[in-house]
Amino acid sequence: MRTVTGRTDHVVVVGAGLAGLSCTLHLLGAGRQVTLLETAPTPGGRAGRTRIGDYTVDSGASVLTMPELIEDALARVGAPMLDLVKLDPAYRAHFADGSTIHVHSDAAAMEDEIRRAAGPKDALGYRELRRWLSELYRVERDSFIGANFDSPLDLLGSRLASLIALGGFGRLGPAIAKHLSDDRLRRLFSFQSLYAGVPPRRALAAYAVIAYMDTIAGVWFPRGGVAAVAEHMAQAASKAGADVRYSCGAAWLERVGSRVTAVRTTSGERILCDAVVLTPDLPVARGLLGLPSRRVVPLQWSPSAVVLHAGVNRSWDSLGHHTIFFGDAWDRTFDEITRRGTLMSDPSLLVTRPTATDPALAPQGREVVQVLAPCPNLRTSRIDWPRVGPAYRDELVGVLERRGLTGFGESIEVEELVTPAEWEARGMGAGTPFSLAHSFRQTGPFRPRNLVSGVDNAVLAGCGTTPGVGIPPVVISGRLAAQRITGR
Repeated sequence: MRTVTGRTDHVVVVGAGLAGLSCTLHLLGAGRQVTLLETAPTPGGRAGRTRIGDYTVDSGASVLTMPELIEDALARVGAPMLDLVKLDPAYRAHFADGSTIHVHSDAAAMEDEIRRAAGPKDALGYRELRRWLSELYRVERDSFIGANFDSPLDLLGSRLASLIALGGFGRLGPAIAKHLSDDRLRRLFSFQSLYAGVPPRRALAAYAVIAYMDTIAGVWFPRGGVAAVAEHMAQAASKAGADVRYSCGAAWLERVGSRVTAVRTTSGERILCDAVVLTPDLPVARGLLGLPSRRVVPLQWSPSAVVLHAGVNRSWDSLGHHTIFFGDAWDRTFDEITRRGTLMSDPSLLVTRPTATDPALAPQGREVVQVLAPCPNLRTSRIDWPRVGPAYRDELVGVLERRGLTGFGESIEVEELVTPAEWEARGMGAGTPFSLAHSFRQTGPFRPRNLVSGVDNAVLAGCGTTPGVGIPPVVISGRLAAQRITGR
């Protein structure tokens, strides 16, 4: 594994999202001095928090899986893990035919649920699918997801042979269909590929590990919301000696030859450093490094999302903590948002009600409801979001009311609508919070590497580099970036 050369005593980490925080904790644990810069007044980045009136809302990520990765980062500085609640069911799924399936991480409970909803054949198929997903994760965990790559040749070996034998380079949709005949179940174990930016029929089967994280490893929630994870990590970093500075970003980097020697902050300060870790999206990171924003091979971006954060004065029995409302259309939906650049004609929506687990996030008798609607990114479409956004918000409210959330629109007391235009204004490439798609040429050793060509002491972390998108990969990316500086 290639590492940063020369002195690495003092490292400046740019961005206090989960990647930057993970990297900071691993660097501190290895004896490095760390200055952590964050443009926002609080930590979290894409896993941050906002207040809308008297309601507390996670402004980004809402699904937390694989918390042991966060626990490992905290352990590097001797900090305890924060308290988490395991969600059971992890999801409720409502389908266009009126049926409902609950997703449990417990094998027996999920098998019983599938037997009830789809019959004994698919219950048996689920057993086989669970074994396959678990083995796939075991093979990928250290050598594919949790590894630094210097070359595609790094994949060669027994692990690659195992991944091929498991069908990891086939297609996700058909791989799931081998085990499950019910279309509803196929959707439940493949919709996660949207987070990777590729429809199930085109996604690599290797990305079934996201379904493993959701449906087997389980979904968790901390008191105070997902943003509480970032706050806890930031506090641990400060206590361990990191110089954490909020409302203070990186304006540009000073370089002497091929080395970054100092970071100029947005407050005008000059911070000397031996190495720098950049966690913003690639266009922003390349701009800080003074590299061309355009690449020889253009980047492929994931779909984006419209998110409605709402504080409401009632609740509905059909809502769990996480609820998926599937439309009848499936392949057409993915084509609309990934190829045609149009809004979903028959939306599938993720609705999160964090107050189901932590009522303190809203005033007494009130609820927080967040609606996530996948949509095209700003490279795929030319949607005029300032004009279309409010109308689409009304359309989504109407869809949910027709699907059982009677009176949803009238119940909203406060709200905030986030569209791709807002994501772009927050520095996210192509206006998507899901960053680069996990197409074949942006997967594993073919994904933009975390070492920067031509700069000896700059390292990348975050969802735009190895290993990819989502809370677990982003936390891993922080560890991998730290390893580039400290060695294994």
